[in-house]
Amino acid sequence: MPTPMPDDWQRALVIAAHPDDIEYGIAAAVAVWTAAGKEVHYLLATRGEAGMAGVRPEEAGPLREEEERRSAAVVGVTEVEFLDHRDGVLVEGPELRRDLAAAIRRHKPELVVTGYFGATWTPPGVSPAYVNSADHRALGQSVMDAVADASNEWIFPDLAEEPWRGVRYIAVGEMLDPPHEVDVSSAVELAVASLAEHRRYLELLSDDPVDMQARQVVDMSTMTEDGRRRVGFRLFWG
Repeated sequence: MPTPMPDDWQRALVIAAHPDDIEYGIAAAVAVWTAAGKEVHYLLATRGEAGMAGVRPEEAGPLREEEERRSAAVVGVTEVEFLDHRDGVLVEGPELRRDLAAAIRRHKPELVVTGYFGATWTPPGVSPAYVNSADHRALGQSVMDAVADASNEWIFPDLAEEPWRGVRYIAVGEMLDPPHEVDVSSAVELAVASLAEHRRYLELLSDDPVDMQARQVVDMSTMTEDGRRRVGFRLFWG
């Protein structure tokens, strides 16, 4: 049985590659945290401008940014920052690490959260596995490295922000066998409403009503076989 996530922190930074990534599960945990008085900020590496079939990037980017800001507000997040890397071609390496490290220094989190970034992923009861997004893989490893970069004044000495050594934990999303979990039974409806704010995006994914899609995704990402509601994480020291 997973153990509860530690709560001896006050400020978290949730880092994702694209608008809507956070809403595929993690937003339910965010809603629990903000309801408990925690401060949570979002950092998006891209604006998701390559993610809407038939919609040109110059139109999709601002649209998806606005949907993400509305989505964040539903779960109590008022600060959402975009790094403006190009969607679809994130590269694990010094350029991305530098921008992430600077953001970590600006936001000063004690907890850094990011999504699962393994090569493949398998939702419960689904076979075969899906190939994980190249952006998710590149971002996740860069987040892990950027936490250390943010604390070291010599790795990116040109950064204007002062080093931040206050990250206590890094939490990586984990659906199948998480060592830690957040009980999100009180936040399911908020999580559904948060994902549903990505209305234009979801309308292009399926003919099903947006609210139905959102509920299906939240159910898949939070419901355990015994009917509990949880968001799982794999935890690392910062």
